[in-house]
Amino acid sequence: MAERNPGGAAGAAGRAPAADRADAIRNVVLVGHSGAGKTTLVEQLLTATGTIQRPGRVEDGNTVSDFDEVEVRQQRSVNLAVAPLVYNGIKVNLIDTPGYADFVGDLRAGLRAADAALFVVSASDGIDGLTQMLWEECAQVGMPRAVVITKIDHQRADFDEVLATCQDVFGDGVAPLYLPVITNGNVNGLIGLLSEKFYNYATGTRTEKEPGAEYAAQIEERRGELIEGIIQESEDESLMERYLGGEHLDTKILVADLEKAVARGSFYPVLCSGLGVGAEELLEIVTQGFPSPLEHPMPEITDLSGKPVKYITCDPDGPLVAEVVKTTSDPYVGRISLVRVFSGTLRPDMTVHVSGHGLADRGHEDHDVDERIGTLTCPLGKQQRPAAKGVAGDIVAVAKLSRAETGDTLSDADHPLLMTSWAMPDPLLPAAIRAKSKADEDKLSQALGRLVAEDPTLRLENNAETKQLVLWCMGEAHTDVLLDRLAKRYGVEVERVELRVPLRETFGGKCQAMGRNVKQTGGHGQYAICHLEVEPLPSGAGFEFVDKIVGGVVPRQFIPSVEKGVRAQMERGVVAGYPMVDVRVTLYDGKAHSVDSSDMAFQIAGQLALKEAASKVPTLLLEPVDELSVLVADDYVGSVMSDLSSRRGRVIGTEPVGTGRTLVKAEVPELEITRYAIDLRSMSHGTGTFQRTFLRYEPLPPNLANKVASGTQ
Repeated sequence: MAERNPGGAAGAAGRAPAADRADAIRNVVLVGHSGAGKTTLVEQLLTATGTIQRPGRVEDGNTVSDFDEVEVRQQRSVNLAVAPLVYNGIKVNLIDTPGYADFVGDLRAGLRAADAALFVVSASDGIDGLTQMLWEECAQVGMPRAVVITKIDHQRADFDEVLATCQDVFGDGVAPLYLPVITNGNVNGLIGLLSEKFYNYATGTRTEKEPGAEYAAQIEERRGELIEGIIQESEDESLMERYLGGEHLDTKILVADLEKAVARGSFYPVLCSGLGVGAEELLEIVTQGFPSPLEHPMPEITDLSGKPVKYITCDPDGPLVAEVVKTTSDPYVGRISLVRVFSGTLRPDMTVHVSGHGLADRGHEDHDVDERIGTLTCPLGKQQRPAAKGVAGDIVAVAKLSRAETGDTLSDADHPLLMTSWAMPDPLLPAAIRAKSKADEDKLSQALGRLVAEDPTLRLENNAETKQLVLWCMGEAHTDVLLDRLAKRYGVEVERVELRVPLRETFGGKCQAMGRNVKQTGGHGQYAICHLEVEPLPSGAGFEFVDKIVGGVVPRQFIPSVEKGVRAQMERGVVAGYPMVDVRVTLYDGKAHSVDSSDMAFQIAGQLALKEAASKVPTLLLEPVDELSVLVADDYVGSVMSDLSSRRGRVIGTEPVGTGRTLVKAEVPELEITRYAIDLRSMSHGTGTFQRTFLRYEPLPPNLANKVASGTQ
């Protein structure tokens, strides 16, 4: 597309770019697997526009978007970061996202904040399963996309092979706009297939000349494929007939049709990037081909009662509707909220309504509060540059919103609204932790509250049964980053402990038992005798207490006392300390004393009777069994089913889902799947997902039950 914009980068280092209208804004999220080169590409684009003086390197830890100390240490992105630039009068908010599956929460937030997606694919590594899944996800919502093949100057780079893979995996509408020219392993420039010009970068700056005759055949073939693809998406039905008739089509017409097709998400141009090559061509497609916020469909908006609101548009003068796409907490600066403004204009010191709904199960309580906006800034990585306002379509950072959490809606205080939150995957990897010291324990609750506010993919569970504090995370890397933040950012040291799965106990047969609580001391004594019949019930039946007392041998006022004592003992268990379930207890006889009998005496008698019963019949340990729904590519179905069987699972069925994927359903004990999130990712090369739902309790195999009972689990 260089034929329309031959140059002219505009930007200023240290100065925050501003936009007064939505049509001068482009919000672009960079998507791709870890190591594909997203962060490096951001550096190149920032340098090309003069936003920064020289590009940083991931290996040196000095890039704009990887500024967190965890990212510097691990040399990979774990957070969403925004890097705005200006090119030919257009403000482009580049949204760099993590490529590792554990940090999919920030990636989803980036997709929500963006109006178009730039899929970054390495010329040396190709496409991974997560990138393919995200392409399909973008396709479902019609998000415009382009592909940039990076590292074309790498010694193992194979542009043609990776291009063919992109066309095969991403489907129809994927076509290159430029071809790299490589001589002796060095990328000298790019050939524009529409302009038929060679853009030479050998001298460090782009110059234009005619391509050599040796490229004529390749240009003709690729150019023909590109033009046919553009014509198929064109609204002018006569173009194809004219093209097949041998007529030379005006390049301006083709470029205009290309831009329209890209903006509506039906054509996906492929560009390429290497060291010092391809930045300007990429900026041209981003600013000319990608849609502005005006063209992006508005997310679903309701009032606080849930009634849909249809009149909201991307209008700076409209009612305020904005969304917190990322929250960070700094011990010194406080809470900073990265906000995408969908309607209206956000200004410093204005009062807004903060609404958060729908994530109570992950520790985010529903809330509706009014707060005063602090300073507005335009973030460039960790730099926060003052901004006068945030208009509809723009992305700004807001300081010191004390109640705002990731996913919350900001709206006018007088007319509060709520945006439907974006879909987040369930965290399925549990990690049990405990504070290392009393001082750490005192600070732990507040620190965890801040982590939960930042990260909607984290779920915090304080398990009342196992007395364990459990972090439900997306994977091992996610867990490590959270624990690192607790230690480095909040000064809270914790240690991981073995996860306890809550088991249950029940009786293995029917028996009768007596509880005798007779104690004579000086003064008031205790006298209570009860005879119980205990029998197991079917799984899930719960507890049933039956009164068969006749003749008043146990006074009516003490019958509930027996039941209360039995229930209390069932909660404590009788063998391994786990709650007892699925039992019918019948009180059929007993004795009382006119003076020494009491409520407490019969409670104790009921407890003793239940313990006595446990010594007469086998007591079974029950383990929770979940229903697993595992979605994997067809190539991995056999491995998944074999693995589930090795976990004492029962596969109950499979069904095809779409093209090339299968849903495997199985019943698997919870004890066997505490690490399944990691194992499935390994088996399916990152493409498998699963959901789990509690099903029932089943008897634990005797060999495992003996280990639990003896405390060697």
